[in-house]
Amino acid sequence: MRNFFSVSIVLTFSLGCSVLYAQTVKTYDFSALNRKVQSWVDSGHYIGASILIAKSDKIIFKKHYGNFDESSVAYIASAGKLLAAATIASVVEKGKLSWDDKVSSWLPEFTDRKGEATLRQLLSHTSGYPDYQPQGKPTDNYQTLKEAVAHIAVLFADTLPGTRFNYGGLSMQVAGRMAELAEGKDWETIFHENIARRLEMKNTHFTPVDETPGHSPMLGGGARTDLQGYANFLSMILNSGVYKGKRVLSLKSLKEMQSDQVGTAEISRNEYVENARGTLRKGIYGLGEWREEVNEKGEAILISSPGWAGVYPWIDKKNKVYGFFLARVASTKNGFNSFYASPVLPLLVRDVISKSALPPTVKRGHIDIGDAKLYYEEAGKGIPVIFIHGHSFDHTEWEPQFFEFAKKYRTIRYDLRGYGQSSMPVEGKEFLHAEDLFQLMNKLGIKKAHLVGLSLGGFIVTDFLALHQDRILSATAASGDIFNVPGPDRPWTSEAIAKRRMEIQALHRKGVDVYKREWFNALTIRNGRVIEHIRKPVWEMIYKWDAWQPLHIEPRLLLGSSVIDKLKQQKITVPVMVLTGDADATHKNKLLELVPSAIQMFVKNAGHVSNLENPVEFNRKVFSFLSGM
Repeated sequence: MRNFFSVSIVLTFSLGCSVLYAQTVKTYDFSALNRKVQSWVDSGHYIGASILIAKSDKIIFKKHYGNFDESSVAYIASAGKLLAAATIASVVEKGKLSWDDKVSSWLPEFTDRKGEATLRQLLSHTSGYPDYQPQGKPTDNYQTLKEAVAHIAVLFADTLPGTRFNYGGLSMQVAGRMAELAEGKDWETIFHENIARRLEMKNTHFTPVDETPGHSPMLGGGARTDLQGYANFLSMILNSGVYKGKRVLSLKSLKEMQSDQVGTAEISRNEYVENARGTLRKGIYGLGEWREEVNEKGEAILISSPGWAGVYPWIDKKNKVYGFFLARVASTKNGFNSFYASPVLPLLVRDVISKSALPPTVKRGHIDIGDAKLYYEEAGKGIPVIFIHGHSFDHTEWEPQFFEFAKKYRTIRYDLRGYGQSSMPVEGKEFLHAEDLFQLMNKLGIKKAHLVGLSLGGFIVTDFLALHQDRILSATAASGDIFNVPGPDRPWTSEAIAKRRMEIQALHRKGVDVYKREWFNALTIRNGRVIEHIRKPVWEMIYKWDAWQPLHIEPRLLLGSSVIDKLKQQKITVPVMVLTGDADATHKNKLLELVPSAIQMFVKNAGHVSNLENPVEFNRKVFSFLSGM
């Protein structure tokens, strides 16, 4: 049943490497992550790519894709910002600069309010400077910082220092020039003497600046590197500034870089952290790095420095993980956004780690149902209960239910075909989700089971009720009963296909990342109020979702409106519960009309995603229903 792209790793020593391959103590299943990256390359978004992931300074996954190999070097755009901030921190440590030095103290030609900005503000994008050279001005791809700064000095400031966060590259050029004056050396020399040589980053450089669009300015976008070199740098950051037993940066410097440097500055909507992590808050940036996630104390626990072309370095402090994805986008066709694609990687790695830590009592793997493989997890003993997730979600939707119900029942959760770690559908190849469930039950040796589905999962429960009532002990449909769309008895017409193709093209133009955020907000904002406590789990499922369905002409996967006649033609004798969040209490439920014996229960303080909005009440209602069987 197991079909894992796994890594069992043997301890090896290499003088040229910063990390050790882990001993064979865990088997990590990287199949989902591998499939994701491979799909980017297969789709032509990247010609090649490389990725390295380490936990506790031991490599747990490393792979090259397409035309990339160990020697590949690529321009890394904004991933160089973190390198630049670390380099300037090394100058501050020498006492040659201060984070609160004003620009005018080093560059007296900055006579306007731009001269009042501090080094700290230059590196946190709160200096008030324009983000990039205004339209009509030459691109900042100058070979020296002296020349670049001369062209920045004459620009007008956008705002007063410290009043607005404005992510860009120009202010970092000025910070780099201040470091040059303080050290009496050019930027490349400072970087190599203070950082690169000490970290064995022999293929990492800021100069010469490349004139290709997107490879400038020097500090904020002009660096290039290989996989291992940048990984060495991340190893140093995760290990509190120490690399191979030698200190490169002080703890004080790292704390400064990772602390909130935005403060009270205004942050516009749809900045990176809001879009990539589904959270709206202050404190999103330190010095040269994004503070993607923070703990209850406001300390950064997930930091990164993503580049527009797909390069993505990150450090997950909570899990003692760092990773580096090296690539350069070749095509943005079909709505692909390289800047927002790569940040899904830490979530996939966390899934790998959490699955490896599951107790041995949890069975997991892929069930081959003939033309597809379905990922499933199973725990507990007794009468079977199967949980079926909603659209754009995956099996992790049932985290608040899985282990609770496993205390009393044989509990199964799985990924529907087209979601999570299960196989993707194929255009033109018909199947029904209900029949996939039927095959899953057969393969697991389950004759009858309690079914619990939410949203799309609820529609599948209804379909299964109409097709295989004899395999059901009870049916719970939460926030989903009859999906009023054409079923398999009404094939796609040429006119409908043409219309659907136009809808898909429109989605490509909009961008998949934008579509996902709109869908996410629809699920987590009710009557203008944000349902904050479900945003993280809901967004992480949607972010990981491949979005196959909106990007393809989907086969008729549900019975749709045809289920109505099928239910009318038979007597439903199994217990049926319609579970509704009280926020949706006015919704007219068709299943209650078709199955007179069905009961309806309400989950207090909940709406569409009731199992996450109020899991305690949801569980209580389902437990009560099942116990009455």
